[in-house]
Amino acid sequence: MNFDIETFHADAVQIPSHDDVVEMREFLLETLRDADLEPEVDDLGNVLATRGDDTGAGAHIVLNTHIDTVPPHVPYERDSGVVRGRGACDAKGPLAALLAAFLRTEPETGTLTLAITTDEETLMTGAAGLQDRLSADGYIIGEPTGLDVCIAARGQCEGTVTIEGESGHAASVPVAHNPINALSHVLESLREYDAVAGPGADDVLGEPKLTPTVLEGGEASNRVPERCRLTFDRRSVPPETSESFRAELEAFLADRLPSNLAVDVSVDLIRPDTPFPQAFVTDEEADLVRTLQDASGGEVRPFGAATEAGFFAADAPTVVFGPGVLADEEGAVAHAEREYVRLSAVEAAADAVEKTLAGLVG
Repeated sequence: MNFDIETFHADAVQIPSHDDVVEMREFLLETLRDADLEPEVDDLGNVLATRGDDTGAGAHIVLNTHIDTVPPHVPYERDSGVVRGRGACDAKGPLAALLAAFLRTEPETGTLTLAITTDEETLMTGAAGLQDRLSADGYIIGEPTGLDVCIAARGQCEGTVTIEGESGHAASVPVAHNPINALSHVLESLREYDAVAGPGADDVLGEPKLTPTVLEGGEASNRVPERCRLTFDRRSVPPETSESFRAELEAFLADRLPSNLAVDVSVDLIRPDTPFPQAFVTDEEADLVRTLQDASGGEVRPFGAATEAGFFAADAPTVVFGPGVLADEEGAVAHAEREYVRLSAVEAAADAVEKTLAGLVG
């Protein structure tokens, strides 16, 4: 098959995949079938295709990225070698690069799997489900890294701190029973959490981060509410998990609450029945890291956002790599109205991955 990376990328960016990925997934499936491959769609909606030795001999490398995008859909535009539009860099640019490398590589000493997920921007159930299905010797996760080889990323989860007290007329509810009165103590405890009880800084990822994001409570200016709620965003470092953090933060807040306050404090994760991206760190001396760094010429560094990579890193060395950037000197690029990618970077990413695969699977 004569795969045209620019045409595929242009078509992909023009297909909306912020509310529904059916059309984009079918486009990907048709592209793979045109290459005489037999892709499959698993129960979670992931697209999988394999090339190479099916006997299990040699190395097994997995190429992964996603086809869903955040809303709203931003129309495709091209100005010379720059493509703008939703998904241009996150992550249809990396998808085009990984797909090109996948189709150009004829494994001689191993196996190559393309594993494309459909809900990275929302629930990440696809990547979490692939943990039980895939076992490999290395994973390349397509995201906009500016052609740098990213060997680590912080995990991410979201949750709420609920303070419950006594509701009633503002003139009669005791100060100790007012949940909003306890809010200042909770906020101060959140600011101090990592210094007092957190996991500490990671050598590669640095400090974890706990950020209050939303505050809600109360309906009338002369009435004390029964409860108020604070929403937080947590960026974690190993070995912390979302559930270990929830339990430790709840115990910490309860312990720090002044004894003269008659309120209850609880911590809950948002969407606890769905997976959260996990923190990961890959050894920068791993063959996959060094081979891809030599091929791309990029820096070796952590990735600046949450990613599916953490679901695979416990199995084998995992890197995040691709064309485009999360932000430039003017501000946000990925997820922004001005999202763009340079086609030369998409081509360079494809060449680097192809060269890496040639060294790993022949």
